[in-house]
Amino acid sequence: MTHGHPSGAAPVPDGPYPTPYGAPTDVAPQPAHAFPQQHATEPPQPDPAPAAEETSAPKKPGRDRYLDLLRSIALVRVVVYHLFGWAWLTVLFPSMGVMFALAGSLMARSLKRPAGSVIRSRIRRLLPPMWIFGAVALTLLFMSGWNPGDDPDQGGGPWGLVKLFNYLVPIGAPPYPAEAGDLGWLTGGTWSDDAVGPLWYLRAYLWFVLASPLLLWAFRRAPWPTLLAPLGLTAVVGSGLVTIPGETGNAVTDFAVYGSCWVLGFAHQDGMLKQVPRYISVSCASLVMAFGLWWASGHLGDEGWDLNDIPLAQATWSFGFVVILLQYSPSWQELPGRLAGWDKLVTLSNNRAVTIYLWHNLLIALAFPLVDLLYKLPFMQSERGAEALNSTYELWAFAFIWPLIGLVVLATGWVEDLAAKRRPRLWPNGAEAKRPEPAGRGRRR
Repeated sequence: MTHGHPSGAAPVPDGPYPTPYGAPTDVAPQPAHAFPQQHATEPPQPDPAPAAEETSAPKKPGRDRYLDLLRSIALVRVVVYHLFGWAWLTVLFPSMGVMFALAGSLMARSLKRPAGSVIRSRIRRLLPPMWIFGAVALTLLFMSGWNPGDDPDQGGGPWGLVKLFNYLVPIGAPPYPAEAGDLGWLTGGTWSDDAVGPLWYLRAYLWFVLASPLLLWAFRRAPWPTLLAPLGLTAVVGSGLVTIPGETGNAVTDFAVYGSCWVLGFAHQDGMLKQVPRYISVSCASLVMAFGLWWASGHLGDEGWDLNDIPLAQATWSFGFVVILLQYSPSWQELPGRLAGWDKLVTLSNNRAVTIYLWHNLLIALAFPLVDLLYKLPFMQSERGAEALNSTYELWAFAFIWPLIGLVVLATGWVEDLAAKRRPRLWPNGAEAKRPEPAGRGRRR
C-alpha cells in the first residue's frame, strides 16, 4: 500500500476474461485513430473447393485462462503477504499492478458499449459484497466501543458520521479507529486496521472505473503520453516533491502509482503491446524495473524492501513487470499440462475474488486465536510440544486460513452472483458446467 495500509490485490468482478483483443465475432468497428487489433489482418482466402476435413468452425470466445491464472496467483500472494508480512513478496509479484492491468483490459473491452451502462454495471457488481462485509465490520467496530462522532481522527461530530457513507459507496476510504478494543477472539488494537485498511483498494478501483471513458478516449488519441503520465505524476506526488495531506493525498497517490498499469490494460486489449517488438518492450521494461529497485534501495523504510511503502518504486517496478507479463501473454483457453490440475481452484477464486479479498484479512485475525487453541490439547502440554507449535505457529495459521475463506465463500459469496445478475451458486468452481448432461434431457427444439 502506498500510504501505510496493507496492500493486496482486490480483483473486482469484471466478467470473463476474453481471448486477446476479442474473438472474430466480437470485433467492433474501430475509429481511424485506434490501434488495429492483433487479428485484424484479412485472413487468407480459402480454395474454391476445400476438402471437408480441412475446414473447421471458428473457436468460440471464452475466458483467457492465462489472465485467470494471474488473478489467482495475485490473490494467493495477497493472503500470504498479509499473513507472513514478507516484504520481498512485493518484489517477487506486484499483485496490485497486475490486478489493475487486468481490470483495465476488461474495462476497455466493455467500453465498446455505452459508457454509462458499463460504469453502472461495474459499480453494481462491486457494492453488494462490500455492503455485506461493511455491515459485519461496522457491527464489530461499534461493539468494540468505537464512536465515529467522537473520533478526532475522523474529524469528530457530524463529519465523522458522514464518512460512514464510504461503507456504502467508497468514494473515499472507509473510516475505522486507529486502535480498537478487544472483542473476544479479536484482540490487539490493530485488528481494525488489519480488517478494514485494505478496503482502500475499492476506492482506487472506483476512481479508475469512473475515469475510464476519459482515459480510454485520451489513450486512443495520444497513447504514449496517456500511458506514461501517471508515472510522471507519481514522480511528483510519490517522491516528496509535492505533498497532498490526508486521504485526498492517499487517493491521488494510489491513482498515480497504478494508473499506468490500468492504461497498460487498454494497450493489451487494443493490441498496442503486440505492435512493439518484444525485445524492445522487454528491454525497456527491464530498465524501468531496474530504476524502481535503484530508487527503492535509497528509500527503504522500516519494512525494508516493501515496495508498498515506496510509491515511485512500486509504480515503476509494477509497470515493467506488467509489460513483460502481457507481452508474453499466451492466451490459453484451457490451462495446459500440470496447471490443468488447478483448474477448479482457479475458476473458484476468479468467481469469488471480491469475497476473498474483502474477508481474508479479518479471517487472518481470527486464525491466530484458532492456533492458540492447539496449546490446550493434551499432547501439547509438554515443553517439547509447545516449542514445536511455537516454531510452526504461522504455518498453522496458514493452514487454518483457507478453510475459513472457504466458509465465507459458502456463506456470502453468492452475493457476487446476485450483484452480477446471475443465478446464486455456493461453490462455483466450474465442475457443474463441465458435468455431462444426462441422456434424454437434451434441449427441446
